[in-house]
Amino acid sequence: MTVAIFLFSLIGAMAIGMPVAFALIVCSLALMLYMGIFDSQIVALKLIEGADNFQLLALPFFLLAGELMNAGGLSKRIVNFAVSLVGHVHGGLGYVAIFASVIMAALSGSAAADTAAIAGILIPMMRAAQYNVPRSAGLIASGGIIAPVIPPSGGFIVFGVAANVSITQLFLAGIFPGLLMALSLVLAWALVARRDNVKTFTRQPWSARLRAFLDGFFALLMPVIILGCIKFGWATPTEAAVFAAVYALFVGLFIYRELEFSKLYEVFLISAKTTAAVMFLVAAALISAWLITQANIPAEMGVLLEGLRDNPTILLLVMMFLVILVGTALDFTPTVLILTPILMPLVKQAGINEVYFGVLFIMNNAIGLITPPVGIVLNVVSGVARVPMNAVIKGVTPFFIAQTIVLFVLVLLPQWVIAPLNWLRDRISFVEMLQAMFWF
Repeated sequence: MTVAIFLFSLIGAMAIGMPVAFALIVCSLALMLYMGIFDSQIVALKLIEGADNFQLLALPFFLLAGELMNAGGLSKRIVNFAVSLVGHVHGGLGYVAIFASVIMAALSGSAAADTAAIAGILIPMMRAAQYNVPRSAGLIASGGIIAPVIPPSGGFIVFGVAANVSITQLFLAGIFPGLLMALSLVLAWALVARRDNVKTFTRQPWSARLRAFLDGFFALLMPVIILGCIKFGWATPTEAAVFAAVYALFVGLFIYRELEFSKLYEVFLISAKTTAAVMFLVAAALISAWLITQANIPAEMGVLLEGLRDNPTILLLVMMFLVILVGTALDFTPTVLILTPILMPLVKQAGINEVYFGVLFIMNNAIGLITPPVGIVLNVVSGVARVPMNAVIKGVTPFFIAQTIVLFVLVLLPQWVIAPLNWLRDRISFVEMLQAMFWF
């Protein structure tokens, strides 16, 4: 009965158009009334506790870094460098989109912002070169969702706080799966674009490629510095986020000089609004998380899935299908915040590595960003590319399938996540890492 009240109150509140954060508070109030523990002071206290977390400071600074990067010309130079490398290949702009998505993912960690930036630059070029625009938009959207998986990732920060899992380890564990997602897009694009009659760019001489690299050097250096500081323990993810924002501001203002002081207010305002929405959502979700624990909902879910706890792989497959279903109806952050307190006790009982589960969970939620009807990244690319939503959905389908295959391969082969994490964390030898990955 408790589960039914939680679900119906949450779904009912969202069905009448209530924002997700307020819907979470409503379903919390419904649970409190049902359990006979209603107290308005609890609501206020948990809201404050939800936002009062040092690790969450990384979110606003990474969001700010992404906005500064786009306004300061860093994104444009990354795309130009990618074009100089592979623009001459058949379907080269598609590979440019994938390459740029990976680099951008290592800069901001925001799927929507990265998608908008890359689509704004590449879609006009793809349209002029006679690419299939809906398919190109679908590829860019699929590339954009790599951002929550490759660090720095806002999704890992939210999950790490909600699940009490090391954010640093989540960051390190997300690198290889994120690259696998990109590789799946390369293979899928090579298959679907091989018959298209598109224009290609002139092959750039190495001197031009070197100039493009030097022009974009400071943009390309940013992820190396951020991940290096985190990997070697010189900075926490929160401190690295502050550095990322300061670095993007300095490069945009004084090196590339495309970011004007007059634009700073607008950049800060956009970042502040996005941060306020996310932080309020996190704060509201903590009330629900606390009540989920008080109502013993994880135990009720455990009873339903009790027969699967002895088979972690089957349990993970069931969880992944559940997240896919929820992800079609909810946005990324609400799904993470609602399902984490429900699923984590089951993960611990089944003996599943918590960091490994976190990577799969965030990958799954990222894929939810390109599943209709809610898929926020689909809406972003549809608006930027001026392509109808139904055409974008059709265009994204092969890439959605490719990335979903990667997800379920990692469910079946956990060592493909754990071995690279151990290698990065403990610096084991490359041969040992390969042996661990391919040991069945």
